[in-house]
Amino acid sequence: MDVYQEAVDYLGALHIPVEVEADIDVLEEDVFQEESVSCLLSPLHTESVDLPDTPTLHGPEELLDRRLVVLKGILESEEVYLNELETLLMPMKALRASAGTSQPVLSSQQVQTVFYQVPELRDMHQSFYAGLKARLSAHTHPEPGQGPQVEQDSGEKRSSDEETQTRHKGFELMVGDVFLKMVNQIGVYRGYIDNYEKAVEIVVKCTQSDLRFRTLAQSMRSNNGSDKPKTKYTFEALLYKPLDRVTKTTLVLRDLLQTTPADHEDHSALQEALRLSRSFLSGVNESSQCKREVTLSHGMRRKLIRDGFVVDVCEGERGLRHFFLYTDLLLCTKLKAVAKGKQGQYRFCWYLPLAGLRLHWSTEQERPPDTQLRMHTIRTKMYYLRQQLRQYAGTSKGWAARSRKKLEQMELMLLTLSPVHRLELHSCSGKSHSLLLPSLYELEEWREEIYKLTRDNVETVPPDLLTLTSACAKLRMTQQPPLHSRNAAEGQVSLCGTLSVAVHSACGLQQPASAYVCVEVDGHECYDKQAQTHSSVHSLSPHWDQELCLQVDEARTLRVLCVSQSEGGGDTVLGKTSVQLDSAALQTRWRRETLPLGQVEVTLSLKYSPHPLDPPSSSPPQQQPIFCVPIGTVAQQEGVLVPHVVRCCVEEVERRGMEEVGIYRISGAASDISALKTAFNSNLREAVAKLRKAEVNAVSGVLKLYFRELPEPLVPTELFQSLARTLDIQDMESRLVSMLSLLQSCPDTNRHTFLYLLHHLQRVSERQEVNKMSLLNLATVFGPSLLRPPVAGLGHCGPTVDISQEVVIQVQVVFFFLQCNNLPAAQTSVPHDTDAEDDPSLM
Repeated sequence: MDVYQEAVDYLGALHIPVEVEADIDVLEEDVFQEESVSCLLSPLHTESVDLPDTPTLHGPEELLDRRLVVLKGILESEEVYLNELETLLMPMKALRASAGTSQPVLSSQQVQTVFYQVPELRDMHQSFYAGLKARLSAHTHPEPGQGPQVEQDSGEKRSSDEETQTRHKGFELMVGDVFLKMVNQIGVYRGYIDNYEKAVEIVVKCTQSDLRFRTLAQSMRSNNGSDKPKTKYTFEALLYKPLDRVTKTTLVLRDLLQTTPADHEDHSALQEALRLSRSFLSGVNESSQCKREVTLSHGMRRKLIRDGFVVDVCEGERGLRHFFLYTDLLLCTKLKAVAKGKQGQYRFCWYLPLAGLRLHWSTEQERPPDTQLRMHTIRTKMYYLRQQLRQYAGTSKGWAARSRKKLEQMELMLLTLSPVHRLELHSCSGKSHSLLLPSLYELEEWREEIYKLTRDNVETVPPDLLTLTSACAKLRMTQQPPLHSRNAAEGQVSLCGTLSVAVHSACGLQQPASAYVCVEVDGHECYDKQAQTHSSVHSLSPHWDQELCLQVDEARTLRVLCVSQSEGGGDTVLGKTSVQLDSAALQTRWRRETLPLGQVEVTLSLKYSPHPLDPPSSSPPQQQPIFCVPIGTVAQQEGVLVPHVVRCCVEEVERRGMEEVGIYRISGAASDISALKTAFNSNLREAVAKLRKAEVNAVSGVLKLYFRELPEPLVPTELFQSLARTLDIQDMESRLVSMLSLLQSCPDTNRHTFLYLLHHLQRVSERQEVNKMSLLNLATVFGPSLLRPPVAGLGHCGPTVDISQEVVIQVQVVFFFLQCNNLPAAQTSVPHDTDAEDDPSLM
């Protein structure tokens, strides 16, 4: 099915209005019907948007206006619900009266069961409705003399005092106690929920067996307001309304709290009401699951463990599906669109028993070009639509509502197109399915839950698929797809700009591993929200010192995962954690943190730079070349002192080339070296992956080539003559002092890289009995690349050196440094925590 139609279907199933006729043929080609694609690539055009000339101000006033809209919506919804309860109670008196006759429709006991606790629910909500309506009426129609004065001349502006009174009047509206009183009585629903299945069973049975009851049960109508036509319900649909309402109560309270400023007197009361409502709903879910449990063959009971929205891949086609993980099976369903007033239903897609289920996950490195282009088009339209919503917030409510629906449609499409983390499920019966998730963190949560259950040697009782699928609407814990455009909390502090994450090292690994770190952020979908370091060398304490940059839009949470990379495939997540981002703490300087990820600890530094975001790019930012580029430029781009190409090649040689005969003297295949050079010039992560598999002499060849192709030698040319003169100093101590002094005058990047290489070559020579590479051999190989004389005619005025003397000096200088037993240590990375003495934690 087309991805757009999938998005429309889901919004429709959730009873979210979608302008299908207007958008279904337009959205993919041009979501903005009034704009052309060229308009998206230019500054914002406003003449096509029907908006007032003067947009309102942003701030608490807009929040309070939205709060009033939410409250009016709650009141209208409450009126509809009360009408539904009255409709449900309408036949109760007649049915009770007939129970005493010779031909009863229902017995007295059945009448009591069917309408159990409904009058109490009606009374509770009538009281809540009356209280809320009174507060809103008093606010909307104040007593004479209490409201703001209105100028007689409509053309004159109101005074600043009157504007202030109008703006802050929303703070006077107090409804928290009304909601808290209602939630404190929510326990009435417990008895109704416990009795619900018995009531439905009686209604279904009597509808089938008694014509009189069937006529009654299929012709119940409820008022939706004086100006709206009546809605026709079945008896069963009306019985479901209270179950639906108890879930919506939590959602309504959350929406209301999000639009209530933190300094409003209602805020604490609404927080408590939301806490009580969530606590009650959690208990309802547990109780509901227990009522639908199935006893398995080993004494356990079938329970719902987890559910959520995941992309299902079937015959190459992607579809957003609602997955339910039970104690013994995984169920894939699709939410069906139903008529308003009807209970939501799920359609069965497939299921897999957990017994013998094998899991394998991987990450797709590249998306197909057509998918990449389609995602870029959607993201660009989302970017400009969000820009317009921000610019004209509060001016045209109808236009804003339509625009937000378009945003939700496009975000649903991206949720289907963007995931690259694949979880493969292989059943012992031979059936296999592939799931795609946008977040490695979320994939690992699913994998952990499934693995725990499969490890318990689960035996599956064949499910009644019709009953199980029908129960999903009542058992689900996740109501709708995770749309940031719908769930973004108003007034919460978030990050908008560039988030830099410098990943330093990890410790606590149980065994040596080649590992990498994955970081993910939340926020809007206009930009890629995850990045990964390259894989480390096989080690118990991996180091990366790699800086990752992410464009963030309303980000609040950072997720960090440490992953062990296996050469045979099947990477393993060693640990994960999430961090709440504090924009104020990250703006002034780098913040260094050591995060516990289970047994593993990862050390990283964070910094945030707020700025307006540019439109999303059609392709990921290209890495700048590193070969034939000044080493200082490369180090600055990477945020290090020793370039990654040097460190990665050195680590790889030390891992598997220390006993290779002629290492650094015997060259690798030219084609392999050229391929590695190309990889390092374009993508560090992919280059390191190729480096781990390359022939070790090709790795050493890449390192030599990097130094050979530097525009300026690692040891600056202006030091050549001075170093040559130090060779004439006979006293070894004096010579060493002079040479180290000259080395100290080098730029930081050159000095630390030179020292890093020298320490490595000394370690290579320690194995010279096997690899036949003495210090002199190594100096002979590297001397001409690291040290070069000035070129005559390029500003050099000193005496020239002939070729035979040049080579001798190059080799002797490097050889002397290599013979030094107390070389200064090399620093590989720039310190990101320069003010660490007063560095509060992010957690």
